[in-house]
Amino acid sequence: MIWNEALEQYVSDHQDEVVELIRTLVAIPAFSNHEQARAEYCAKWFRDVGAEDVKIDEASNVIVTLGDVQAGKAVAFMAHLDTVFPDETGFELVEEDGWLKAPGVGDDTANVALLMVITRYLLEQKCPPKQGVLIVLNAGEEGLGNLKGCRRLMQDYTDKLSEVYSFDGSYKGYVNKAVGSVRYRVEVKTEGGHSYGAFGNRNAIRVLASLIDALYSVKVPQGGKTTYNVGTIEGGTSVNTIAQQASMLFEFRSDVREHLDQLRGMFDSLIDAYRKMGVEVNVEILGERPCMGEIDQEKQRAIEKKVEDLIERRIGVRPEGHSGSTDCNIPFSLGINSLCFGGYLGEGAHTREEKIEKASLLPGLGVMMEFVLDYFL
Repeated sequence: MIWNEALEQYVSDHQDEVVELIRTLVAIPAFSNHEQARAEYCAKWFRDVGAEDVKIDEASNVIVTLGDVQAGKAVAFMAHLDTVFPDETGFELVEEDGWLKAPGVGDDTANVALLMVITRYLLEQKCPPKQGVLIVLNAGEEGLGNLKGCRRLMQDYTDKLSEVYSFDGSYKGYVNKAVGSVRYRVEVKTEGGHSYGAFGNRNAIRVLASLIDALYSVKVPQGGKTTYNVGTIEGGTSVNTIAQQASMLFEFRSDVREHLDQLRGMFDSLIDAYRKMGVEVNVEILGERPCMGEIDQEKQRAIEKKVEDLIERRIGVRPEGHSGSTDCNIPFSLGINSLCFGGYLGEGAHTREEKIEKASLLPGLGVMMEFVLDYFL
């Protein structure tokens, strides 16, 4: 679709609608794996603005189908519904000094609202897609959501999709390479006992601390970027009890598949070594995110250049690509070209002090809308 003054006017006229949608959405709790209320609101909103083919699938994804997706070569535009905050009640949007403030206001609520307003235009103008299009507000992108929404989408539409775009984060850069990860819960159990009467018995906390120290002594492979982290530690009963149980959450990440495999081998060997010392160690895999598969590199570079040119023309700054862990991990791993970028500027993602620049939503809406409309006649 050729960009014109009428489209520019639409962008200008609908900034306030984006803000009001953000206000409504942040008030609906949507912790990963608990996105149903937000999904139901969004599905109803799409129907109210004219969408005829709307569904909520088994993973709590909201999917609007435009055109003939079954013919293949379709494209999906996504933004994730979930946030990292486990609150059972939503939040109040605060406007102050040009900022919009609320936990989850940017990641990824702002992009959800932007994609919803763009979809309203597509529906109101009855824009015909060049190929089948899926508008997806997906679940489970964050943390232990383990990309469940995108996994389900790709399971149901893998042979129908040729490109997948995730609107997540800002327009300062874009993600063009998948960071894979493996996440574990590791539990250590020992005989424990009374701190005085059973002194000398093994302490699960001490054994777990030793295991953590061993994990942190591992040197990461050179090339790409590889990391590991212990995120939480739990265990013990009281100050005068030798702990019988202790556990941790541990993850490792890499943007190189071979390095991810090396870390997995290192982790397995350390766990095996502790078991051979007579320690009961229980390991549960909480989540796995894949690295890159074999994609069409020429097509990928063309997509990246299109995004770079568009953002530079509208914003004045040329963005750069970087690796990241996003919904794009799944299509990338399946050999489907993908890219992740967003439509706002902000600070404090994943903190309760998160905020976005209200003024950034106008250029962000322009960038995202022009990008999406390139797939329509």
